[in-house]
Amino acid sequence: MDNDMNYASDVKEISYPRFAAFYNWMMEWPVVRRGFDPLRRETAGQAYGVVLEVGAGGGQNFPLYDQRRVVRVEAVEPDEAMLVEARRRLAAASVPIQLSRTPVEALPFHEAHFDNVVVTLVFCSVRDPERGLREIWRVLKPGGTLLLLEHVRAQGKVAAGIQDALVPLTTRCMGNCHWTRDTLHAVLGTGFLATQVQKKSGGIQPVLLLHATRQETREEMLPEETDEKQVSQTEPTPG
Repeated sequence: MDNDMNYASDVKEISYPRFAAFYNWMMEWPVVRRGFDPLRRETAGQAYGVVLEVGAGGGQNFPLYDQRRVVRVEAVEPDEAMLVEARRRLAAASVPIQLSRTPVEALPFHEAHFDNVVVTLVFCSVRDPERGLREIWRVLKPGGTLLLLEHVRAQGKVAAGIQDALVPLTTRCMGNCHWTRDTLHAVLGTGFLATQVQKKSGGIQPVLLLHATRQETREEMLPEETDEKQVSQTEPTPG
């Protein structure tokens, strides 16, 4: 776990108060909730056992954890501005939630500790996504499930071109958002086995809903080969 101290130090620099205020305000819009609440139920709402939530944001997932299925939740979020709102939402949870300021690249948990890891609209802004995914692999139990919802790179040439043109704006004004990342291939390249893949069309903001299992050991194949094999076994769901 080399360089963990560097990441722990860097987290002090992560704070986007204007974006945090906008994001938490926007997530309460009825039209946004109609779109995202069902997707959140497919991630946080499906969690069980001992759960890690990475990038808890303003705590939008907290009310969705089912007390009949979830023992407790460790929720981590690196942005202090987001944590202010997340702390307020702890009261809405029906399960015990421990909230801490931590980056996904340096998780302070033992190996094979969690039954599920929940990730909702996070990896677009993670500074080192590959390292973050390796950390999730490390703390997830063999056979445990990664439950991920992410907005990703558009498939159409025009939409993807618009995304590319706007990346300098989104990274500066939207909490370091790189909305052109191919998170599916990154997850599969880490060694996870996809069990459910849904790609929801959304113009310049398509979203990926992914359930993936941590194997006992990483597949002995190149990331590109892992990606091609698993993607070929899943079909996108029309949005």
